[in-house]
This record gives sequence, structure tokens and C-alpha cells, in this order.
Amino acid sequence: MKVIKLRDGKDRSLVRRHPWVFQGSIEKGKADAGETVRVEAQDGRFLAWGAYSPESQIRVRAWSFDAGERIDAAFFERRLAAAIALRARMDVASDGVRLVHGEADGLPGLVVDRYGDILSAQFLAAGVERWKATIADLLVRLTGCARLYERSDAGVRALEGLPAVRAWLRGGSDDPEAARTVIHESGWRLTVDVAEGHKTGYYLDQRDNRARFAGLVRHYGCRRVLNCFSYTGGFSVAALAGGAERVVSVDSSAPALERAVEHVRLNGLDAARHETRDSDVNALLRESLKNGETWDAIVLDPPKFAPTAAHAERASRAYKDINRLALKLLAPGGLLLTFSCSGGISPDLFHKIVAGAAMDAEVDGALLARLEGAPDHPTTLMFPEGEYLKGLAILKA
Repeated sequence: MKVIKLRDGKDRSLVRRHPWVFQGSIEKGKADAGETVRVEAQDGRFLAWGAYSPESQIRVRAWSFDAGERIDAAFFERRLAAAIALRARMDVASDGVRLVHGEADGLPGLVVDRYGDILSAQFLAAGVERWKATIADLLVRLTGCARLYERSDAGVRALEGLPAVRAWLRGGSDDPEAARTVIHESGWRLTVDVAEGHKTGYYLDQRDNRARFAGLVRHYGCRRVLNCFSYTGGFSVAALAGGAERVVSVDSSAPALERAVEHVRLNGLDAARHETRDSDVNALLRESLKNGETWDAIVLDPPKFAPTAAHAERASRAYKDINRLALKLLAPGGLLLTFSCSGGISPDLFHKIVAGAAMDAEVDGALLARLEGAPDHPTTLMFPEGEYLKGLAILKA
């Protein structure tokens, strides 16, 4: 077994069971991509078994902190079975479920979502890439799903020195329809395309927030709703289900907006109450303000502005600007649901950004709730970086 020895004083994070070892913490040792290594402190103490990644700044991702554990097929079976069993205990009102959430499930770099009878997986680090065939076989056996699509096309693959991959791993066919399915969420039907949709096919992390939004729209009587960065219209369906009279979905993707229209139809909602705008959100918000429009509810669910903390300053300006515009556009008593999925923006920083936007807009509001990802996207005590999705529900004064 190859050994990675850390510099003096660089063992603290692993002692606290944080699973990452950065390049600068290593004194000596190397291995092949994805190879299992023994990580030791300066004095030779065992710290962890991990997967080595020669291309990444995160040079080692820990598999286990148990010196007696073997990293083999049985190890991955135990970890996958535990992750799947955890979701079975959760009250998830959908057949679209995240089964594996990377470090939170002790499987760094692996994301697996289940959409009905289709699995969609991302292998985002060298360790899980090396064990891909074993993991794929185990997933099929443990879930009973015969079809597994690989969506390893996220940008972080390049940081690992790995190429983008988008293809069937198990089952499936060349027919594009094979990658499409319908899931059920909170009583609604939503279509998913695991080959062409965002991430693994859809944003399952917003499931509970969509259901909550429907209730808020109903409770506060929100008649006019603007859904920004709407993608395929999940929050738009929620708004219409909550009784909104006019819902506008805004996105820069025409295919996504077409799917939003289909979702309205699929759920038997009144298509006359739903509009789509193929537009840049920032430009549309400014135009709406110029035209004197007001809204009873606005959803801001933008893409990742800050993938790391190094991008936080620039991203903060972008978040502040769209929130300032949204707060100005809301009618008195209007509802704002605003989110950040940027790992480089902490919940506290996001709150400060939105507070700054309110000051610039010269408005105030009541914080109804702090929002986060659905429970099948867990954040663990030892890995707070897993808390990437954060949001606020605000009622404008």
C-alpha cells in the first residue's frame, strides 16, 4: 500500500474526520489516479484510507478513518446499501430521490439520483472513477433498476484530469426516449431527461421548497408570480397549484421553457395563466422595473455564481443586484424566495448579501424561513461544505 505522509500540523482536519487532503498538506508520497493510499501523520500515525488524485488540488479524498477497513467491493456495497437504506427511512414525497450524496454518504465524488426506474450517476473524482464498474453493478443490484445513465459531464471532472462522459452505463438504448421518464412530486407530474437535463436530469434538491412555495402562494394570496431562472418550471407548477392567476417563467433556454409549458399541461393546470419569457433574467428585471410592473411573488433560483470561495466577491455583487431588483419589483406584502447554490457562499454571507440588497432597494421585510436542500441531500457535521443550497423566504414590508 502506498503511503501519503502529511506535513507537520496538517493532520488536524483528518483527525476531525474531514475527508479532504489538499496538495499543500502533503510532505511526500504519490500514487496513480484513484489508487487507494494510506494517509499518515508526520509521526507515522494512521489517519485514513483515501483515493489519490494526482491532478486535483484536493489530492486525497478519504474513504475511511478505520485502520482495519479494507477498500474493496464489499466496502462499496456496505456504503451504498447504507445510503439507500437512509433514504428509505426519509419521508420523501416523490419517486425522484437522491440515493448517494458524495462525502455525506462516505463516497466522495459520487452522486446518484433515482428517477422512477432509471438511475443517473455522476462520477466526479478519481477514486470513484477507478471503481466505476463495481459501483455500477452494485447500484443495479441494490436498487433493482436495470438502467443506469452516467452524467459525468460536470466541470469538476476536468480538475481531476478526467474527460466528460455522458452515456448509458447499464441498460438503456440509443433511442432518446429511453432517457426520458416522468416522476411524481407532491402530487405533480414532472418530466425528466437524464441525458439532456441539467445535473443528473433535474433539481431534486428543491423538491421541498417547491412544495412549500405552493403553500405560501396560497396562504398569502399571491396572484402574480415571476419565476426567474425557471428551468423546466417546477416553481411555476407550484405557483399555479397554489392558486396564482398569472405566472411568468423566465429562462435563457428555449427547450427548458418548452418543457415548462408541457409541465403545466401535464398537471392539468390552466395554460392561459402561464407565460414564458426566453430572456436574460437581469435584463428582464430591469425592463420590468422600467415598465412599472409589480409582482406578488418572485422566485430567484440562479445557477452557481461562485463555485469556490475564491469567486465569492464577484458572485456577491451578482446576487445583490438581482435581489435588489426583485425587492423593488415586489408589491408591498409580496413574497420573495431567493436561493444560492454556490458552495463558495455561506448561509451567513448570503443573508448579508440579501440584507444589503434590501438596503439599496430601500425596503425591509420579514424573514419567514431559512431554506435548504431536501433531506435526501444531507449535510453532515464533519463536512459542512456539503451545505451548498441555501435560501430565504422573505415577506416584503
